[in-house]
Amino acid sequence: MITRHTCRNGVKIVLEEIPTVRSVAIGIWIGTGSRFEVPENNGISHFLEHMFFKGTKTRNAREIAEAFDSIGGQVNAFTSKEYTCYYAKVLDTHAAYALEVLSDMFFHSTFDKVELVKEKNVVLEEIKMYEDTPDDIVHDLLSRASFGGHSLGYPILGTESTLNTFTDETLRHYMKEYYTPENVVISVAGNVDEKFIKEVENLFGSYEGAKTKKSLQTPNFESGRLTRKKETEQAHLCLGFPGLSLKESQNYSLVVLNNIFGSSMSSRLFQEVREQRGLAYSVFSYHSAYRDKGLFTIYGGTAPHQLDELYETIQHIIEDLKEKGITEKELANSKEQIKGSLMLSLESTNSRMSRNGKQELILNEHRTLDEMVELIDAVSKDSVNQLIRQIFSHKCSASLVSPGGVLPKGLQ
Repeated sequence: MITRHTCRNGVKIVLEEIPTVRSVAIGIWIGTGSRFEVPENNGISHFLEHMFFKGTKTRNAREIAEAFDSIGGQVNAFTSKEYTCYYAKVLDTHAAYALEVLSDMFFHSTFDKVELVKEKNVVLEEIKMYEDTPDDIVHDLLSRASFGGHSLGYPILGTESTLNTFTDETLRHYMKEYYTPENVVISVAGNVDEKFIKEVENLFGSYEGAKTKKSLQTPNFESGRLTRKKETEQAHLCLGFPGLSLKESQNYSLVVLNNIFGSSMSSRLFQEVREQRGLAYSVFSYHSAYRDKGLFTIYGGTAPHQLDELYETIQHIIEDLKEKGITEKELANSKEQIKGSLMLSLESTNSRMSRNGKQELILNEHRTLDEMVELIDAVSKDSVNQLIRQIFSHKCSASLVSPGGVLPKGLQ
């Protein structure tokens, strides 16, 4: 059962009691990420996430790590385009202690100048590692090609030049602007009861912050083309089409469409490109849903001399879907696969904490498993076919990382 509570300062708490497990997952969710940055501070959300682990007024970086290692727990964080999350998973007997350490990191991080310099170098190495991964670069290039100069196209890691401008003052200023109570959700899932809400409220329910609502500018989808010349063994190609926002009612139809198109081993993309033609080892599609926009992405990596054939094969799959639609068998199999994946994914406290935190932060509503299964079952052949026509009628955006840096003929 999910219990929701709003503290008097605006911090929201969502707790799901799961008495059949012995673990507890706790996540601090903040409604900010690279989308809320400007070119001058791109990467600050991600760098701030790193600095939360570098010491508080009472614990240094090593002591924060030992705090969780000593109880057999896990602690981590991640930054996305629209939110940041700090989380821990521990045995239920250590839930209160884990919450206290997380709150210490959240409220009392010192952003020590020596640690700041060291961590800048760590993130710089992370950027270099990313630059050595062309199948990561190509997805960021696609975001830029699809959203132009809009912040949804910014890289989450930022750049070396922006990284060098960050100081303890710029971090505190950014926190003051975005780490405000009404922009924070504490999500808890596991073997704890509603009394734990009081413990969360005692730590997070009284701090103050500005109550300014951040306005979002919705980007237009652009059919841009971006390429990067890089000495790689493969050509990495991405195609982008306008998708759906998180709040649109057709999202379950899109999940079914994506499953049929390219997100499973039985999908048309995988079967045609890899199994039938042997053109790629890695080929897939996925949908990124944001608060007010979405992006449907198709990726494939192949030998440079096979790039034209890869693109032509993808186009053939798209055209065939537009012309004939999906089959009843594909619809039925896809629904069962999605329901199975959904149920299996909710077996861990971490995944439940994540789902609840994200839904509370962005959608401000929660659906039960039964409700989600009903929505999946309600997806019709017509609704999927309508989405096919809606999505693939647009001219696509494209990105490429390859030794030649030249797009397939059909995209030039």
